[in-house]
Amino acid sequence: MTNILKPAASLAAAGLGLSLLAGCASVAPTAVPDSYMTATALDRHPIRVEKRTEFLEVGIHPQASELSGADKSRIMGFVAAYRDHGHGPLIMSLPASSSNPQLAVEAVAEARAIAFENGVSYDEIAGSNHGAESGRSEPMILAFQTYDAIAPDCPSLASIDFSNVMSNNELPTLGCAIRANQAAMIADPADLLGTRPLDQGDALRRGVILAKFREGESTGSARSESESGTISEAVKE
Repeated sequence: MTNILKPAASLAAAGLGLSLLAGCASVAPTAVPDSYMTATALDRHPIRVEKRTEFLEVGIHPQASELSGADKSRIMGFVAAYRDHGHGPLIMSLPASSSNPQLAVEAVAEARAIAFENGVSYDEIAGSNHGAESGRSEPMILAFQTYDAIAPDCPSLASIDFSNVMSNNELPTLGCAIRANQAAMIADPADLLGTRPLDQGDALRRGVILAKFREGESTGSARSESESGTISEAVKE
């Protein structure tokens, strides 16, 4: 015997089925978070960049006639740090209050000379002064701006239940260790803020290379015998 459902009963059954499907879709454990559509795992663990100022204080001895060798070495090391990761001008501040004003002026001149000898142009050096209201002898101060890369705070793996397979979504730690390693390895964190401007190309050299390319010649620099990759006879023996 064939059962024939009434139209009202058929519509009710269909409506119940649709409501059950909608309920399953709303509570699905594998629902993809909105952030997955707008960023990658690495983007969810950004490296922060913070600016700070590095200082070097060089004391002015009241009875000395010149800077000591140790102070000159400290200035040289500070200049090397500026060349490596400094931004903006290298500031050299003359103490307005000093027990040895002549040495203070000579110390700034000596610091400028050391900077110039180590590749810092005079245009990159900015003069200043400090301590006008001080009642004591002030040191010479060198300073420059630099940037630090701050790694993301990665959650401990011990806090994650790896046995929980309710969802196929990525773990909150995914990509965090990579970002932490990048923050530790990057040479100049300021590069994370944007691309540094490129220097002007050498138009003359570009023309030479292009001419060689058109003639089918090698565009590499010629090597001398001392630069060849030939194994030394002394090594062979």
